[in-house]
Amino acid sequence: MRQTEFEKIHRPFWSQCATDFNALLHHKPTEKRARKKLTAAQKNKIATDVPQHYRSLCQHLAMAKSRGYTPALVNHLNQLVRQGYEILYARQSHRSGRLLHFLFYGFPAVIQANHRFIAIAALLFVAPGLLMGLASYLNDTFLYTLLDPMQIRQMESMYDPEVRKLGRERQSDSDLMMFGFYIQNNIGISFRCFASGIFFCLGSMYFLIFNGLHIGGISGHLTQLGFAETFYPFVIGHGAFELTAIVFSGAAGLKLGYALIAPGQYTRIAALQIAAKEAIQIIYGSTLMLLLAAFLEAYWSSSTQLTIAVKITVGAALWFWVIYYCFFSGRGHRAAQ
Repeated sequence: MRQTEFEKIHRPFWSQCATDFNALLHHKPTEKRARKKLTAAQKNKIATDVPQHYRSLCQHLAMAKSRGYTPALVNHLNQLVRQGYEILYARQSHRSGRLLHFLFYGFPAVIQANHRFIAIAALLFVAPGLLMGLASYLNDTFLYTLLDPMQIRQMESMYDPEVRKLGRERQSDSDLMMFGFYIQNNIGISFRCFASGIFFCLGSMYFLIFNGLHIGGISGHLTQLGFAETFYPFVIGHGAFELTAIVFSGAAGLKLGYALIAPGQYTRIAALQIAAKEAIQIIYGSTLMLLLAAFLEAYWSSSTQLTIAVKITVGAALWFWVIYYCFFSGRGHRAAQ
């Protein structure tokens, strides 16, 4: 194909790319229609087309070079390709920057800003757990009021000191399979604690209390059986992330429910929308914590090759780091803003 035919076919597309790229890059447009202020919807539409347009421009540039077209055309296409790359790179960099900012500052900030809901959720989770744990430790049949005999036998077999892999009902399961199982289980618990808060806090309160009773009862029962040396080293590592994430999820649900109970000067719908902005941020961070907890539970906690001292030491360090990260980190950064 001759250059004149090539340009005739693709020139309208190149002009559109130049206009769109200039608008996104905030350069001075070369065409009058690009001088008009773009709406947010128009910018989003252009941005979604950039990857496809960038690939097409790369193909056109390669064809122009291979066919020996004039340097002017090659330079023009090369400039468009550079602009497309700059837009894509800037978008990826922006996303990465936002994610890092959320991890280092945003998530701890929203946790600290909602410390009252966190405290209430922790009380609803921890207090029943301690009471149930004490009752199950003092009375070896008390746990049967909460769980059926088959569930209790399965739990006992999972933490028997003789098993090859701790915390598993079937020793044949691989670490990867258990990783997937723990993700499904943990996020399911978190979602119920969060989403049920929409029922005027009652759902979140129920699931926090129920999970507290469940975990506390099992802890007390296994301690009474003499499985403390297998159970506590197993849970201490991933528990730093899993248990706090459950509390945070419940707190997010309480925040939603409280917005419906006491909307203040807003309508209930408006108050719910306002509360959801921070609640969703809490859930984002909690989900990341649960993914990390699932990884540790599958690959670290279940190992019988590590000594008890190592697991306890690492677990204590993780608990210290999680508490510091969530409740104390980022304060200097926010004060400086």
